[in-house]
Amino acid sequence: MKKIFLALLALMSLSFAKVDVITTYPYLAETVKAVGGDLVRVKALASPKMDPHFIVPKPSLIPQMSRADMLVINGAGLEIGWLPPLLKRAHNPKILPGSIGFVDASQVIDLLDKPVAVSRAYGDVHPEGNPHYALDPHNIVRIAKLVAYKLEAIDPAHRAAYEANLGKFLARWNAFLKSFDEKMGRCKGMKVVQYHELFNYFLKRYGIVSLASIEPLPGIAPSSKHTIELIGLMKKEGVKTILQDVYHEKKTARFIASKIGAQVIVLPHDVGAVEGADTLQSFYEAIAKRLCH
Repeated sequence: MKKIFLALLALMSLSFAKVDVITTYPYLAETVKAVGGDLVRVKALASPKMDPHFIVPKPSLIPQMSRADMLVINGAGLEIGWLPPLLKRAHNPKILPGSIGFVDASQVIDLLDKPVAVSRAYGDVHPEGNPHYALDPHNIVRIAKLVAYKLEAIDPAHRAAYEANLGKFLARWNAFLKSFDEKMGRCKGMKVVQYHELFNYFLKRYGIVSLASIEPLPGIAPSSKHTIELIGLMKKEGVKTILQDVYHEKKTARFIASKIGAQVIVLPHDVGAVEGADTLQSFYEAIAKRLCH
């Protein structure tokens, strides 16, 4: 009887075991939480305060990856500089590329800015396209559906629960999108300059024109010559708004703004990047509030 009782306890613990999910970035973790609910345990590897291209692959992250059932990445080359060494040292076949537990969210996204040629002469270009697609809130719908599909494959016993969670989340999110899109309508046609081509998806979605970038090429620091040329262009086009992210240097943007009477607006690139943007909804609302105030 004792053996039978212990066996039943073991089966019960297995049936209620949570799926361990790690994500590369916080916005992915928030999406997984929405779909997985109480059935998942989620941890984001990267800090939203850091440049997503250059996360430090700390050894302390390896234990989390070693026991994970599922890994969700942004993809499109965004993690190429820091994730592979961690995957190699984690020795976890469940989350390696090609496995059921490996989820590349970029595979369900129509990527922008695909280069016609890949060369260092063009800066730090991403061969697959611009990886910052999370800035378009409509892409969260596709990501959530992919996450649900993968969770159901890993944990088929709770398929109905994941489908229900997905349905509830999409109902809330689509209602949010309808309201958000209406609010963003007042920014259509606005002209901006951005430090890095980080906000292209958001700007395209809402009809905002990105005239140029402070970086002369992706990942290349601005030169004096490029900065002076950019000041002349902004004066000519009447551009008074510079979009600055939280992790690049801000001195250049402030210098340009001081010369033409422009404003520098710091926008978050991920959930938690700025104060008051600690959920998916508040992340996008923070962008709208700062940009279209």
